[in-house]
Amino acid sequence: MSEEKKTILYDTHIELGAKTAPFGGFIMPIQYTGIVKEHEAVRNRAALFDTCHMGEFFLKGQNALADLEKLITSKLSTLENGQCRYGMLCNEQGGVIDDLLTYRIAEDEFMLVVNAGTQDNDFKWIKDRISAATEIENRSAETAKIDLQGPDSPKMMNAILEEGISELRYFRFKETTYKGHKIIVSRTGYTGEVGFEIYVPLELAKTFWNEAMHLGAACAGLGARDTLRLEIGMPLYGHELSETRNAAEAGFARSIADDKDFIGSSIICDPAQKKEVMTGIILDGRRAAREGDIIKTTSGTAIGAVTSGSMSPSLGTAIAMGYVSCEHADTGNKVILETARKALEGTISNLPMYAEGTARKKLSRFL
Repeated sequence: MSEEKKTILYDTHIELGAKTAPFGGFIMPIQYTGIVKEHEAVRNRAALFDTCHMGEFFLKGQNALADLEKLITSKLSTLENGQCRYGMLCNEQGGVIDDLLTYRIAEDEFMLVVNAGTQDNDFKWIKDRISAATEIENRSAETAKIDLQGPDSPKMMNAILEEGISELRYFRFKETTYKGHKIIVSRTGYTGEVGFEIYVPLELAKTFWNEAMHLGAACAGLGARDTLRLEIGMPLYGHELSETRNAAEAGFARSIADDKDFIGSSIICDPAQKKEVMTGIILDGRRAAREGDIIKTTSGTAIGAVTSGSMSPSLGTAIAMGYVSCEHADTGNKVILETARKALEGTISNLPMYAEGTARKKLSRFL
């Protein structure tokens, strides 16, 4: 087994007293002052996440767009320069190899942001299937990625960057400079709150992190990142998404183009192949369900399984995500979750389960 890697911010996390654990091949911070406190900092103020473990691939060439259209589920030809879009990389059986963001830098130039644990496999899969004329480069080892999320983040970004971000729209990005170096700032995130993902050279990661902290940003770990994404119904690869799960069942219809051919599209776009659907479940108490717990009807019929579960700090009750057979997935249906300790009662919910996030709000209201 290979040794777990460390991000450029590892020493900073240790100095700040973070509890760490392996994730995606890296030693990552799980929490600093506590998951609930960090979660609430994002919902109410602003917090920093180290996401340097994620991968960045750059593709360029006159065939780059056509190549990516065949590989990724979302429609990319309608992307404007400076716009990004969520999608999935799938196999021939319709299973998900990874979920990712595609950034259109120029007409013939793109950046893909992929998950840490799948990075090597993703790169080989893509490289083996693009045209000889398309250049691909993995710049993950030289790129630091930091997420600054929460209602106070726009003011902080305006204070940190000379050009500021006042005009940046949701799922748009800009190339700008920081301390004389070229960086990318993207108005995206994994929390449901207004925020940014920042791509900087390795040598600037600690400087940016410390500047944001000085402006009042809390430090948050993967524990809060998980509760935040669960509340808004965002999938975590290896839990909600996998190579054996039909991408269509995840429910992200907007990220699956039905007017183009891509690897796996014949299965993904066939309604007859969709047997289950990802749903939210709001439980009646604070005891959380766990991955693998069986979801049943109130009469005891097994209809699915939990993929993620946690106590929701924002809702004050336990919540879960899971796959349920299509005929039993109606919002409002009562269900029973069979856990190792006891049966838990809950109700099928729409996603997101927490709908008060600020992610899509105009930046002007925060400045």
